[in-house]
Amino acid sequence: MIYVFLADGFEELEAIGPIDLLRRAELEVVTVGVMGKTVTGAHGVPFTADKTVQEIALTQKLQAVVLPGGMPGTINLEKDTVVRQTVAYAAAEGKLVCAICAAPSILGHMGLLQGRRAVCFPGFEQELAGAQIGEQSVVRDGNLITAKGAGVAVDFALEILRALGLSAQAEKIRRSIQCP
Repeated sequence: MIYVFLADGFEELEAIGPIDLLRRAELEVVTVGVMGKTVTGAHGVPFTADKTVQEIALTQKLQAVVLPGGMPGTINLEKDTVVRQTVAYAAAEGKLVCAICAAPSILGHMGLLQGRRAVCFPGFEQELAGAQIGEQSVVRDGNLITAKGAGVAVDFALEILRALGLSAQAEKIRRSIQCP
């Protein structure tokens, strides 16, 4: 199971792209509304989440946590206790922790990037405490995957699939959506 957390002000492409591609791979993806079931993206797109933060549980079935960026979505995610607890749990259990755009700043503030390679939206690098900042669009370092922004949402999602051991499915999906 993969939790994709959504808070008001999330970047729509960074959430919907990974949700779509992970579901194409037939993974159990649960969208989690931080501020209720209805969440509004940074560009005014309303989204109905599968569950709210009050309805989820930390379980061994959890494979990954995905944090889309956007503003003020990232700030709203970081303010939520359940989001931080879930990220901490996933990190401690060796599950995937995936963040894109401004959201890697949450990982930096939590101390999860010490000595790890990471990337983020340009201008947020100082928030990635202890990280080795890369130039790539998407970076995987162990169980952490970070990405620069909406323009690489597909690459971000495909890297999540690869990290879950689904390289063949990632390649099949990549070809099916005509991604170079």
